[in-house]
Amino acid sequence: MASKDTYVFTRDVLDNSRLNLMHSLWTRSSGYVIHPSIPTNNPELYVADVGAGTGAWLCDVSERLPKTAHIYGLDISLDAMPPLEVMPSNVTLRNWDVRTEVHEDLVGVFDVIQIRFFIFVLLRDEVPSVVSKLVKMLKPGGYLQWVDSDNSHMYFKKTKPENSTEKITSLMRLLESQSTRLKPDWVPDLPGIFSESGLVDVEVDKRDTPPHLAYIMHENGLIMHELIARKTQNEEMANQLKQLLPLAVDETKQGAYITTDRYTIIGKKP
Repeated sequence: MASKDTYVFTRDVLDNSRLNLMHSLWTRSSGYVIHPSIPTNNPELYVADVGAGTGAWLCDVSERLPKTAHIYGLDISLDAMPPLEVMPSNVTLRNWDVRTEVHEDLVGVFDVIQIRFFIFVLLRDEVPSVVSKLVKMLKPGGYLQWVDSDNSHMYFKKTKPENSTEKITSLMRLLESQSTRLKPDWVPDLPGIFSESGLVDVEVDKRDTPPHLAYIMHENGLIMHELIARKTQNEEMANQLKQLLPLAVDETKQGAYITTDRYTIIGKKP
């Protein structure tokens, strides 16, 4: 039996728009959708996006690879996906929960597997098992690419020294107090987990973000608090979020914002 869907957001039109904007901003900031060290010249490439969400990465990749490439979108829920009829013709969608066993017909299939934005999905002790499953799905010589931010080292930027960050800080602390899932600290450890899972040629692309993009990413991130307020069963928390969020938005407009280091980690299956 598949494990319970513990996704903390709403999978509605607002959540989808947040994810699509996040994809655009991260791609613009990094300059690639597949890390340049990963070969993509095979016309029959098999590529998977795990946790495919709205399909934004799938559609972007389909425009950059030959039409003969085979592109799979895997997710515990396909509710955020557009209708299959509007997706590129070489995209296949499948339900799969990363906490369950790999489907037998997906073992050893893929040249490239991408997974990203799982920091609020997985707990630290779940990550090694997920990496091992993804490695199992790779062909020999295939690559795993993991993209996420290091939210354990968030830091403020201010346009003026006197800018207040009190309400933004309170908003973040409120969320972190509710669940360890909302305070992930494992992203910097991913390179070591890759190596322990048998991947070689592990590379880390760790970047900060230019101020103009970091500010937009921060605004985009504020939407998460609205989504959690909508979904949580904790009425007291929801009320506190709704009170704090407009005040955090005001501080943001005055020129205070949070940014983090962004990681892309890749590794090759021998």
